[in-house]
Amino acid sequence: MKKKKLNLRDLKPNSKEEHRHDDGHNQSSPESVSRLKTYIPAIISFIMLMIGIAIDYFDALPFFEGWARIVWYTIAYIPVGFPVIKEGWKSIKNGDFFTEFFLMSIATLGAFAIGEYPEGVAVMLFYAVGELFQQAAVNKAKGNIKALLDVRPNEALVNRNGDFISVSPETVAIGERIQVRVGEKVPLDGTLLSDKGSFNTAALTGESKPDTIHKGASVFAGSINLDSVVEIETTKEFKDSSIARILDMVQHATARKSKTELFIRKFARIYTPIVVFMAIGLTLLPYFFVDDYVFTDWLYRALIFLVISCPCALVISIPLGYFGGLGAASRNGILFKGASFLDAMTKVNTVVMDKTGTVTKGVFKIKEVVNDSAFAQEDFMKYLMAIEEQSTHPIAKAIMEYKAEGADYNASVVSEIAGKGLKGTVNGKTVLVGNKALMTANAIDVPSETDSIVESIVMVGIEGKFAGYVTFADALKEDAHQAIKQIRESGISNIIMLSGDKDSITQQVAKELGIDWAKGGLLPEDKLNEVEKLKAQPDMKVAFVGDGINDAPVLAASDVGIAMGGLGSDVAIETADVIIQNDQPSKIARAIKIGRSTRRIVWQNIVLAFGIKIIVLILGAGGLATMWEAVFADVGVALLAILNAVRLQRMNWS
Repeated sequence: MKKKKLNLRDLKPNSKEEHRHDDGHNQSSPESVSRLKTYIPAIISFIMLMIGIAIDYFDALPFFEGWARIVWYTIAYIPVGFPVIKEGWKSIKNGDFFTEFFLMSIATLGAFAIGEYPEGVAVMLFYAVGELFQQAAVNKAKGNIKALLDVRPNEALVNRNGDFISVSPETVAIGERIQVRVGEKVPLDGTLLSDKGSFNTAALTGESKPDTIHKGASVFAGSINLDSVVEIETTKEFKDSSIARILDMVQHATARKSKTELFIRKFARIYTPIVVFMAIGLTLLPYFFVDDYVFTDWLYRALIFLVISCPCALVISIPLGYFGGLGAASRNGILFKGASFLDAMTKVNTVVMDKTGTVTKGVFKIKEVVNDSAFAQEDFMKYLMAIEEQSTHPIAKAIMEYKAEGADYNASVVSEIAGKGLKGTVNGKTVLVGNKALMTANAIDVPSETDSIVESIVMVGIEGKFAGYVTFADALKEDAHQAIKQIRESGISNIIMLSGDKDSITQQVAKELGIDWAKGGLLPEDKLNEVEKLKAQPDMKVAFVGDGINDAPVLAASDVGIAMGGLGSDVAIETADVIIQNDQPSKIARAIKIGRSTRRIVWQNIVLAFGIKIIVLILGAGGLATMWEAVFADVGVALLAILNAVRLQRMNWS
């Protein structure tokens, strides 16, 4: 069964779309006129059908019989019937005979052939109305995703030759300076050059609260500037910006079908030809078994059978249900890469979480500096900063915020020792910066007092001797407790934390949040091994939540990979199955809830469609159902299924 594909590219903003003016009035647009035109054929057919039925019922016009009656109902049929017959003919020319267009054409033309003109018009009219309802429901479902597409910037004010000129964002290079005025969208990812800026990121993160940032912070394309004119230095080309990558992902999300969708599509392609041949059999076979066989009576039953058996309720409502789930998630700042991941989320029974950047803010501050008396604290920190300058780790950023007096030290030949730290040369001296394992591996004695330190710690060894250490504090995210509580309320039985941070810190955070089991001091491959052990257990479905960079291997290996802070991480967008755009762990439970609600509605529609169709099919084959019951079993059930699917857009997910 073929349906027209839902193409999100049709949603791209059009410069010819209606414009809203400051006076609040709305100009008529080609789009609104076109929308009105789509209803005119159904309105004409409906009016003519009602007039014809009234004349038939009251016998008001003596001449309304014979050819006059046929012509009247034919004219009523053409506005809604011709487009369907045309689509059916196109499908036949393409080698696809058994489509819903073919079924509807045969059923309604057959009704005309046996003189059931009102029924023929009614079936096609209600089918057309069902299509209109379907389109309205699809537009409703697309609305939330369209909001994302509407944030695609159309122009950028870039500084060239001393002036800001308007150009297409696609033509702006990395490192150029752009200006964003109040109320305008940020056209490209970049770094804020102005002292301060306030941005609305609702379309990107689902959060309406303005985000105020300061000079040097990252700004993402699609954000709306709220306060004052700001300048930004671009860090990515438009095609590589976060919003462009996310939009591309959303546009292709509907191509990743769930198993249920794929099954229904395959089922419809087998089911439809079967019911056509069954209808032929229902028309002809009774001749050999029924004494008072009347061809027109059995043909009428077969036509009813065809109308009832049309699987449009399934083929429409199931993709629409998943599409609605994707739209609802997008509105809440959660991006599923496809309907298959909505399904996968419903099966998750174990959530494994990273610590830093997932339940904690990942913004470290120096808590204490302890150095050997052989070094002044200023000199000790300069050695440390010279090495950490080469690192992008959050702890390295905290170290670089330290203000040391005097000339800076420069490091050379800095190398990373996986899972342990950094090694380099500063002012001709060998400097080691990292954990206790790094010190021990290089025969440096570490004071026993460091074993009782719970906070994150960085140790420093200079020329083979222990030089001191720095401790750091990292705060929990505001909604971390709420996130764990809601995950439990969603029915998840196992919540686990795996972290590369010290085991003592990991255990402390896990205890504070009430997490079932935790393990720290893990390398990326250790996390991967732990998740694979979990997956090896029977009936274990694992969702891993990480920051999308160091955790990329585990995100890829888990049943569902959930990345936090997807806007800032290219790896998250590429690797994860689900992206939470605003870093809030409480959205994990919301993603589970949306996935489960979507699947529940899809299965409600499947049961509804099959149940009613089977009942009316039996009644129709036995001559106990008329064409009107057939219309309800087909179009009526489709409408009910569509309305049920639309509920996803109205649910409160908070």
